[in-house]
Amino acid sequence: FPEKGLVELTVDQLDYRSEHGWANYAKGVIKEFIKRGFLIQQGFDLAIYGNLPEGAGLSSSASLEILVATILNDVYFFDVSKTDLALLCQKVENDYMHVNCGIMDQYVIANAKSNHAMLLNTAKLSATQVNIDLPDHEIVVINSKIKRGLVNSQYNERRKECDKALKIFQKVLSVKHLCDLTLDQFTKNAHLIEDDNVLKRARHVITEHYRTIDAHYQLVNDNLEAFAHSISMSHDSLRDDFEVSSEELNFLVSSAMKHGSLGSRMTGAGFGGSTVNIVPKEKIEVFKQNVTDDYKNKTGIIPDIFVIFPEDGTHEIK
Repeated sequence: FPEKGLVELTVDQLDYRSEHGWANYAKGVIKEFIKRGFLIQQGFDLAIYGNLPEGAGLSSSASLEILVATILNDVYFFDVSKTDLALLCQKVENDYMHVNCGIMDQYVIANAKSNHAMLLNTAKLSATQVNIDLPDHEIVVINSKIKRGLVNSQYNERRKECDKALKIFQKVLSVKHLCDLTLDQFTKNAHLIEDDNVLKRARHVITEHYRTIDAHYQLVNDNLEAFAHSISMSHDSLRDDFEVSSEELNFLVSSAMKHGSLGSRMTGAGFGGSTVNIVPKEKIEVFKQNVTDDYKNKTGIIPDIFVIFPEDGTHEIK
């Protein structure tokens, strides 16, 4: 970021400063290591190059956190596990950057496996890897180029609404998390929630849990169309019940489905960013052109469209 120049500091100058921009994520990780008693007795020069578009809902901040944490872990021989690195970086996001995020992004980035999808239980921090071999299809990301506005405050608000729903259900049910409710339990007790927004947030969380379980089942059984359908159903719920989508994202999803995607969904925290799509390989080039034309005619913006591949988590390139 040329406009930021070189950010230079000592280990006692790690407090958040807005003018440092993205360097704050690196500073936050260093500070969290020191808070936990790890010794950083000599400094380092760090230059980062990346091709992940910022603000596109593609976990760029979590990627940066895990990258810096992995570098420190390796260079200073801290011997921290990947899961604990993820938890450390989540702490940075929560306490240093003041975003009340969960553990998913950091955990996946640290523990991803090439050519696999991951079923992650965030309560137990246990994960199941499932092969995602797509011989005839590609995973395609479409960046709307709409920067996510107010995403942090809106994200925190959704968390508060979910916590409120959980407390109401806990008065009559022995559950620790919203997703512990069965669909039947939710239906029978939904009347307890008088705030319609709170009810919708709870409905999204609970149905999304079961959609995820079903999506894993479909992948294990090589039913790509059913898996893709789960992706589309997920978007509908994010749009209507969690209300974190946007007009542009909804348009990209409908355009993608019209032009051959098996399933399409917004990804990331919402209010802008990107969609993820499952597209037949034989249709890729026509798909890109048609969606680009649709979106440009609608918004005047040319989207970034690229094929992605599941890769290994953060590691040193030998």
